[in-house]
Amino acid sequence: MITDVKPRDEKILVKRYKIQHSIDEYTFPKEAYIHDVRFDEKFIHVELTDQRVISIPLWWIPTVYNASMDDRKKFEINQSRTMIVWDPDKCGINDEINIADYLGPTRDEIRAVYTPREPKRQVAEAKPKLKKK
Repeated sequence: MITDVKPRDEKILVKRYKIQHSIDEYTFPKEAYIHDVRFDEKFIHVELTDQRVISIPLWWIPTVYNASMDDRKKFEINQSRTMIVWDPDKCGINDEINIADYLGPTRDEIRAVYTPREPKRQVAEAKPKLKKK
């Protein structure tokens, strides 16, 4: 294969920056407590007490997606502030949403999956010699 590309002896300048903060200095909330819940035509917007807002697509939750806006608004937040609950006696929805299910993995869960492992040494086992008769 012949190409017209000629090798170059140019050096590429790589700029490196000092890391100011280690990963352990960042805040990764582990708990999530519901402060407020709002609905629009496509999403449930859940505001947490630590000021995060989680938007969950309604189509992920068919019972809420297929319900009227009036029924969607007849929810209750449980006492521990971790779940949104609809009572079927008060509206046409019989469902509950645990907000922890929509937060994604925690840093500890990620580390458990992606922990670097030392490569295992592969040692060839000696094969037994067969005797010829």
